[in-house]
Amino acid sequence: MSGAPSAGLRRMVSPLELFFDLVFVFAVGQLAHHLHAELSWRGAAETAVMLIAVLSTWALTSFDATFLDVERPRTRRLVLVVMGLVLFMNAQIPHAFTGRPWAFVVPLVAILLLVDITAAAWAPTPLLRRHYRRVTAWAAASIPLWLTGAAAAHESRLAWWAAAAAVDMTGVWLAHPLPRNVLSSRDLVFDAEHMVERIRLFIILQLGETVLTIGTAISAAPVDAATVTAGLGVFVAVVCLCASYFRGGEDILARHVATTADTLLPVRHAVSGQYPTLAGLVALAVGAELAIGHPTGHGSTELGLLLFGGPILYVITQAWWYYTSTRQAWGARLLACLACAIAGIAAVRLPPLVSVLILDLILVTLVLTLTRVHRRVLTTMTPTDSD
Repeated sequence: MSGAPSAGLRRMVSPLELFFDLVFVFAVGQLAHHLHAELSWRGAAETAVMLIAVLSTWALTSFDATFLDVERPRTRRLVLVVMGLVLFMNAQIPHAFTGRPWAFVVPLVAILLLVDITAAAWAPTPLLRRHYRRVTAWAAASIPLWLTGAAAAHESRLAWWAAAAAVDMTGVWLAHPLPRNVLSSRDLVFDAEHMVERIRLFIILQLGETVLTIGTAISAAPVDAATVTAGLGVFVAVVCLCASYFRGGEDILARHVATTADTLLPVRHAVSGQYPTLAGLVALAVGAELAIGHPTGHGSTELGLLLFGGPILYVITQAWWYYTSTRQAWGARLLACLACAIAGIAAVRLPPLVSVLILDLILVTLVLTLTRVHRRVLTTMTPTDSD
């Protein structure tokens, strides 16, 4: 209950917060569907813009639920209202750039205003209220761009919304600074362990929705040896991405947050990392659909970018976090990204099934390596390593 008198109390993630996250994870399938239907550079840019909008609202609301204490009735009501708005917004993802831009933007703008203004009024300390006034100022900069894009013609909508998304994402990454008015996170009492658990569960849910998207592709494909092998191969890849973090990696994050002097900073970095993490899982899901649909067909640039680019985004985000926090457990991840980049180039000339098996080889090797690396890091970490 950060900033409250009972700030020393560490509470578990509430069922409402987990329920709330499920609505956001629904967006994984929606974003993958949009990218698969619009498989072009423009379609990728549209998907990225909507992904940023989705994750920015998740980040803002999740921090609010922690700072304002989700166990309080008015905070629970806020979370439920945002949840309903997000459900409607995510449902419009396939139509946002076609015939229903307002159906996507109106709930998004309502969330930004509701979350920011509410937090600025309800925050338990003057320091936190000042911070949320800065957050509101950043929203005041992005909201006109979202609204102008909704009113603009289809050809120019992407430019307006890309500018709005850039403002929102930059605000989350930099903690919404203003000139001579910057958040001093060391001065805030923050339930960092609670947010670490939120991030952990959110990653699991994202991986779970990716599995469901891949399962849908398997269901739509014919049942033959090549399709079954491709489907199992992609499943192995997702399992490896899960294991690359959860076989000791999450313990490093928890240990670092528990021992560092500024508990909010590493959590902010972890939240910022959700943007490329989710983008990577969406790309992998679409690449998996292409591979499962035509496992013995011809390779393509699109397949190479999606099937290998998705894991690169996911893994390189982890490498960045481990480097900026512990200065350990990042080298093997970068080598795996390099291997994926080389394999992605080769995938243009390889059958999709072969590309899937190469991806599995890279990721299985990475997991086996990281299992040893994580164990070594955990045995050597001390409070001074993390400060």
